[in-house]
Amino acid sequence: MEDTYIDSLDPEKLLQCPYDKSHQIRACRFPYHLIKCRKNHPDVANKLATCPFNARHQVPRAEISHHISSCDDRSCIEQDVVNQTRNFGQETLAESTWQCPPCDEDWDKDLWEQTSTPFVWGTANFCGNNSPASNIVMEHKSNLASGMRVPKSLPYVLPWKNNGNAQ
Repeated sequence: MEDTYIDSLDPEKLLQCPYDKSHQIRACRFPYHLIKCRKNHPDVANKLATCPFNARHQVPRAEISHHISSCDDRSCIEQDVVNQTRNFGQETLAESTWQCPPCDEDWDKDLWEQTSTPFVWGTANFCGNNSPASNIVMEHKSNLASGMRVPKSLPYVLPWKNNGNAQ
């Protein structure tokens, strides 16, 4: 039984198409082939039914009830349902031991302690008015060498900022 199961999982194993008996398809491509071949052979597809336990099983409609009662994949699914039911019962009985970690942060308090001065890029006022460091004069520092400055315009003229003058 186990050898048959392992053999059925071999992706290179050739399987016969239920719609066209001359088609031999590798197991890894079989689901895609079934969809394509079903569209190409609607007359045969109407005579076959799909197994609810494995969509690869295409059985004549008259034999589907017998196939369902004896399908190998049925026992696998039933076992999964039984295991899931057992695990569900155990999970509900187990209580969580997780506790919320202590938190010393108070965002509302932090908001009230902040200054009302908005942040402005390029200003050197990093300390609040209430801070003991507020009397320290802070200078704006630049990484440029002395005697150099940042350009006030771009090195090229943008066409839409040209005031309509063409060059």
